[in-house]
Amino acid sequence: MLPGGIDPHTHFDLDIGITKTADDFYSGTRAAILGGTTTILDYATQNKGETLCKAFEKQVKKSKDVCFCDYGFHMGMTDWNEITSIEMNEMIKKGVTSFKLYMAYKNKLQVNDGIIYQALKRSKEVKGLIAFHCENGDVIDVLVKEALKNNHNAPIYHALTRPNILEEEAITRLLYLAKMTDACVYVVHLSTREGLLKLVDAKKQGIKVHVETCPQYLLLNEQSYDYEGEKYVMSPPLRKAQDNEALWNGLKIGDIETIGTDHCSFNYIGQKNMGDNFSMIPNGAPGVEHRMALLYTYGVLDSKLSFNQMVALTSTNAAKIFGLYPQKGTIMENCDADLVVLDPQHKSKIKASMQSQNVDYTPYENFERQGLMRYVFLRGRKVVENERLIDDKPLGKYLHRKPYSGGM
Repeated sequence: MLPGGIDPHTHFDLDIGITKTADDFYSGTRAAILGGTTTILDYATQNKGETLCKAFEKQVKKSKDVCFCDYGFHMGMTDWNEITSIEMNEMIKKGVTSFKLYMAYKNKLQVNDGIIYQALKRSKEVKGLIAFHCENGDVIDVLVKEALKNNHNAPIYHALTRPNILEEEAITRLLYLAKMTDACVYVVHLSTREGLLKLVDAKKQGIKVHVETCPQYLLLNEQSYDYEGEKYVMSPPLRKAQDNEALWNGLKIGDIETIGTDHCSFNYIGQKNMGDNFSMIPNGAPGVEHRMALLYTYGVLDSKLSFNQMVALTSTNAAKIFGLYPQKGTIMENCDADLVVLDPQHKSKIKASMQSQNVDYTPYENFERQGLMRYVFLRGRKVVENERLIDDKPLGKYLHRKPYSGGM
């Protein structure tokens, strides 16, 4: 038995302008709880010209009464101004105690260093935590244009125009700003060895930073782009085998504290294969349903992680960092009793045809998996048996999270 999983990084019912994610909150949280995840933290996003309160209201409307697991929100900020700064405190009052800034996606989501500096100062004042997508969007924009000019259109060029050094550079820049403001930061979906080394060094210097990675950066690499590579277009991109190895080691020794999925699903047919070059492919991949099984099979059973480390990485640490502990992330008196009973003997293969995620592929097709979510309990109520819902009624509740207090 282990605490219900917490996925601190999902994107359900996300409209990217040209299309919309295949999973909404109904299908996404259904897949989550069938896979042993009883809490998700999803990213709301403030559009240009929009207030944070308006973005929050839209997210509430999308998720109300349709979630199978408990849920909370981070708030992505794309339009920084005096009102946005004031509203950060309003978000804290609403239980949204974490935010996100993008250092990539130029002319869409990306913010500049001056905004990062101001937002970090403000986050410390209101007791919030800001998560960061760390890639140098300015340089990526130039590299993409160069690639297209040279008729380099295949999916592999998504990775080649986002090289490791651009994650390393953005992380380095962020860490200087974190040091200047004495604010804690949270780095999402770490994908590179070089970035990890910078983060480890920063922690030794006393810079306050939490680090997340995802199963795709542990189990997949750039070879995936060789066949139906559109399926694997995500940002940051898949890296090399040595990056996989470095991240596993970072998990084992505690330099990386959480494993989210960055679940952002688009169908291969009709969405991923749209357009005639890599820059037109919607970024993202599904993963919320398979996270727990993958970490047990390829982490615990392959002796890369202990069982207790898996529990910390998939549940306890996220609960502590994001203001949910001890309500979530542990098994103890007066907690929510989100529980997973794992059958360690059951063996199967991951197949898109058998998944609950509302998407026509999985990046882990035919991966061997060991372990079945025999029972899943949400707040003490049995909701899943043998990875099937007992009742098709959504029972998830919105989580009003506590302000950031230092995390671990």
